Amino acid sequence: MNIGDLLIPFSLPNTNGEMVSTFDFSDKYAFVIFVTCNHCPYSQAYWNRLKKMAQKYEEDNLGMIALCGNDVTKYPQDSFENMKILAEQKNLPFSYLHDASQEVLTHLGALKTPEVFLFNQKRELVYRGAIDDCWDNEATVTHVYLEDAIEYALDGLEIDYPEIPAVGCSIKWND
Repeated sequence: MNIGDLLIPFSLPNTNGEMVSTFDFSDKYAFVIFVTCNHCPYSQAYWNRLKKMAQKYEEDNLGMIALCGNDVTKYPQDSFENMKILAEQKNLPFSYLHDASQEVLTHLGALKTPEVFLFNQKRELVYRGAIDDCWDNEATVTHVYLEDAIEYALDGLEIDYPEIPAVGCSIKWND
């Protein structure tokens, strides 16, 4: 996806057993998709930060989901069953969806885990890429790229830096 492109509607299974659709977030002022997985050390480093972010923006009408679609034959730790375990262990305050077909990952043009995609109220892509500038040590973060982009999107403003390359593991594509 390029900045300005529209998000396609989709519906995917959530780790809580329900189906979650983009229409469930139609009333949200902005919407974030975190492309992530269970096994990647970069992704693992961000779970607590993402939980804090969800709490921080809970009252600001921000929709958030996490999305995993790695090939589970090569990476069984990313299976839907293991996603359920992680979601329960981490007590995630947002949906953790499984994209077994990788259709949503393909539409997004996702390349890394973690990688974020932020959409405005019209569901136009307004930011993609990195969450912040220091994956391995939250205490040394100096640039909070995603949070800055969220603030701009919630205020209806254009984001100064709409693309910051994500750092992480590659998506594990199905054969």
